[in-house]
Amino acid sequence: MSSTPQNRYKADLREFKFLLFEQFPLQPMLGTAPYEAWGQDECSMVVEESYKFCCDVLGPLNAVGDREGCRVEGGRVKTPTGFPDAWKRLYEAGWKTLATSPEYDGQGAPHMLTLAVEEFLCGANPAFNMYGGLAHGAAEVISHFGTARQKSLYCRNMLHGVWGGTMCLTEPQAGSDVGSARTSAKRLGDGKYAISGTKIFISGGDQDFTDNVVHLVLARVEGAPPGTKGLSLFIVPAVRVNEDGTLGERNDVNVGSIEHKMGINGNATCVLNFGEEGKCVAELVGEAENVGIQQMFMLMNSARIGVGIQGVSVASAAYLSALEYAKDRKQGASITNWKDPTAPRVPIIEHADVRRMLLEMKARVEGPRALIMKLAYHSDNVRSLKGKDDASAAYHQGQVDLLVPLVKAYSTDQAWKVCELAIQTYGGAGYTRDYPVEQCARDAKIFSIYEGTNHIQAMDLVGRKLPQNGGANMQAFLGDVARFISENERHEKLGPLVKELAGAHEAVAGMAMRMLSWFQSGRMQMVPLAANRVLEMMSELCCAWLLLDAARIADAALAKLPAGEAGAADRAFYLGKIHVATYFVKNILPNAKHTAEVLAKEDTSAIDIPVEAFAAT
Repeated sequence: MSSTPQNRYKADLREFKFLLFEQFPLQPMLGTAPYEAWGQDECSMVVEESYKFCCDVLGPLNAVGDREGCRVEGGRVKTPTGFPDAWKRLYEAGWKTLATSPEYDGQGAPHMLTLAVEEFLCGANPAFNMYGGLAHGAAEVISHFGTARQKSLYCRNMLHGVWGGTMCLTEPQAGSDVGSARTSAKRLGDGKYAISGTKIFISGGDQDFTDNVVHLVLARVEGAPPGTKGLSLFIVPAVRVNEDGTLGERNDVNVGSIEHKMGINGNATCVLNFGEEGKCVAELVGEAENVGIQQMFMLMNSARIGVGIQGVSVASAAYLSALEYAKDRKQGASITNWKDPTAPRVPIIEHADVRRMLLEMKARVEGPRALIMKLAYHSDNVRSLKGKDDASAAYHQGQVDLLVPLVKAYSTDQAWKVCELAIQTYGGAGYTRDYPVEQCARDAKIFSIYEGTNHIQAMDLVGRKLPQNGGANMQAFLGDVARFISENERHEKLGPLVKELAGAHEAVAGMAMRMLSWFQSGRMQMVPLAANRVLEMMSELCCAWLLLDAARIADAALAKLPAGEAGAADRAFYLGKIHVATYFVKNILPNAKHTAEVLAKEDTSAIDIPVEAFAAT
């Protein structure tokens, strides 16, 4: 193979234009506040040009970053070949400032458009894109909760790639139990604090793109209460920032080591030591102590959506690579000639099981992608309606809150399944580094673990999101699905599939009531046993609904297409929408009803089994 880095990333741009302009139409929001500078032509251009950038600049570096990884030299991280230049070109092109507010010289683009671009950036090079994603998220927290001085001092540099940024939660003894954090903060008497402690698994903990990295660090001020209620959030720059914005001396933040990982090797996942010499100086985000976990939740929610996008992006890249291979690779005769040893070899896409795997991958990519776009659609409506129709804005915000754990957990669980199927489609070739899907699988596995494991997402769903607003958000969601069922159950072509959706809707609604009964009756042990499966059921219902909605739009569009070659490409695309919805409803959605039946048995064997009975070792 050539030693010149090759781009192996691909995306289906027609899919994104369908989502943005047909299924979740942006057009009514464009040209009016807060999107007055945006029109459909501008959005289409962004889709096309950002994809080209990813193929030209980021895609070729994906395998390079995986192969070279990061290393520590002289106490600083050195990133893979080409990464620093790509960082410069990324911000020069403006792809990381699409979502940035005009207040900080950003472009203020619609959320749906920025998430489409994020999928390209993530899919082309997930390890590289994490650096900028974390910097943007940290800056957003300072912008929302910080003082005017802090906003002026930090935000613009972080949002425009001049400085990096991280979130520092996890500690060796605590893991996901953030409330057990031991990192301490000592008041210095001038609004400053001395920070001391160690954080682990810090993505993008250091790099050689920027002169500074601004860490957001959870720590406990001396005398603060235990648990999450006693945590405060601090701004801890790796290099101290003078009041005029210039950089001063290093701030006693040191890279202890870089984790040796299964995937995302181009990202420096660091152990960071704060205050080893007693000289790590920090300031609170804002002015209040003991509100750190509430402040960090803003970044965590943003990060969870981002991880959901990572899942879909890598899954999509794996699927499209497998599709390309299946069209080209010839092996075996057609099943219609299976007894004829002289029959010609055919592309493996002609074999039934390969076609099944490809359609399964397509369904498990396009369903979660529609789920993410639905969340973004609600988010854009919040921004558009706030101050104009506050009741509608509140409904949309409630749906954003409800869908975040689904986006993070379901999208990333499906990513692992899709990557496994992509490797299987390649056969033995997929297990080698000659093709991209084995890296996709290694990169994708982390997505279900970091930013809150998927069980944490499930517990967030059943413990916080289902009862939120007195259950009104969940009722609104179920009402939206029920309305679609009522309007389409007699559809000439899709009616039988919509009736299957109705059965799943009933199962999910019933499961929500069963979950409530467990809470009310004190049977709390059942809640964590069922939580992951409840999240999966609800996600399957949502994805089936959105895929059927897409099929409805596609069916109507097919009737308007011109005959012959003029409409051939669109015809194939729309037929794909109908077939993928059919497959999802008939092959994946039945799991929702089956899971409800299983959970109704209230099996507690996983709790009842003695620890000693797991293995006689």
